[in-house]
Amino acid sequence: MAGPLHVPVLPTRPHAADAYRRLHPDVQRAVAPLWTLPPHAGLPPSALAVALEKDLAVVAQVQRYSPAWFDAPFADETQTGAIASILRKAAATGPLRLVTGPGRPLAQQVSALETALRSGNGNGIGVRVRVPGEWDFAVTEQVRDLLGRAGPTLRVDLLLDMAGVLADRPDAGKEALRALDALVPLAPWRTVATIAGGVRPATLDMVDPGLREEPRTEWEMWREVADSGRACLPLLTYGDYGVLSAAALARDARSGNGGPPWGVLRYTTERSHVLVKTLAKGEGRIAHNRAAAQQLTALPDFRGAVAGAAEVWLRDCASGVGGTGNFGTWNWVGNAQHMTYVVNSLRFEQ
Repeated sequence: MAGPLHVPVLPTRPHAADAYRRLHPDVQRAVAPLWTLPPHAGLPPSALAVALEKDLAVVAQVQRYSPAWFDAPFADETQTGAIASILRKAAATGPLRLVTGPGRPLAQQVSALETALRSGNGNGIGVRVRVPGEWDFAVTEQVRDLLGRAGPTLRVDLLLDMAGVLADRPDAGKEALRALDALVPLAPWRTVATIAGGVRPATLDMVDPGLREEPRTEWEMWREVADSGRACLPLLTYGDYGVLSAAALARDARSGNGGPPWGVLRYTTERSHVLVKTLAKGEGRIAHNRAAAQQLTALPDFRGAVAGAAEVWLRDCASGVGGTGNFGTWNWVGNAQHMTYVVNSLRFEQ
C-alpha cells in the first residue's frame, strides 16, 4: 500500500481527538484521519466562525506532526466566507491537507484550491469523491475539470468515499472498482484511499437482548477491491468510518436535550462489530456498564490490555477500577480499539 495504512473518517469532536491521541505512537504514525467538520446549519456568521474555530482547535491539538486531511463537506453557499477563513487557518496548521470535491459549491472548490496553491507548504489537496450508490461516470469529467483548475504543481490525493456500505449494497465493491478504473488514470495521485462506512446506526432493539454482532461489510468491500487484481492496487490504502455510522457525521453539531438514556460500547473483531448497550443515566447505571464491559472482555477475540488504551479502559471498567464512562468515553474507546486493530491487521497482510 502507498501512503498511510488507515484513513479513518473522524468528526472534529473531542472524543475522536481523544481516540487518535491515545493510540500507541507506532499505530498513530500509520493513521491519517480525514477530519470532517459537522454541519452547522442556520448559525449567523459570527456564531459560525466561533464554532469552526473550536472545530479546528480540536484537530490542531492532536494533529501536529503527521499528515491528515481537513474537510467541510456539509457547508452550503451561505457559509462561504466563514469556510474560506477556516480553510486558510487549517492550511497554516501543521500538516493538514485541505479537501474539496465534485458536487461542492463552486465557491468552496475555488477557496480550497486557491488556499492550497497559495500556502506553498506542499500539503496539497484531497479530492473527496462520494459514491453513495451506483458509480456515475459523469463524475469523471467533474473531477477532471477540478484537477485542471488545480494545475500540475499541486499534489493531489484521491479519497473515494463509498459512504454507507451495508448489507443492502452487495455491489459496493464492484462500484468502487468502476470508480477507481475511471479516476485513477486522471492524475499522479499521492494517495488513493477507498473509504466505506460499515456500521449502521444502533437502535435499542439491536442491543437490548445483549451482545449484538454486526458484519464488517466495509472490510468485505475492501477485500473484494484488494483481491481484484487491478493494476492500481499498489496505490490503494484502506479507509472507513470507524465504529460510527457514515450518517452520524451528517448530524448537526448542536446537541439536543442531553441525548438518549442509553449508549453503546463497540468492539471490532475479524468479521464483526460487537455491540453492547450502556446506560447514560438512571439507577443501576454503574453496575450495568461494568457488566457491559465484562461481556466484551470475555469475548474470545478480546485482545487484552497489551493491545492499547481502549482495552486498558475496558479491562479496568470490567474489574471495577475507575469510572464507567459517558457517550464521549464509549466513542473514543470504540474508535481507538478499532483503529489499532485495523492497522495491525493491515500490517499482518503486508
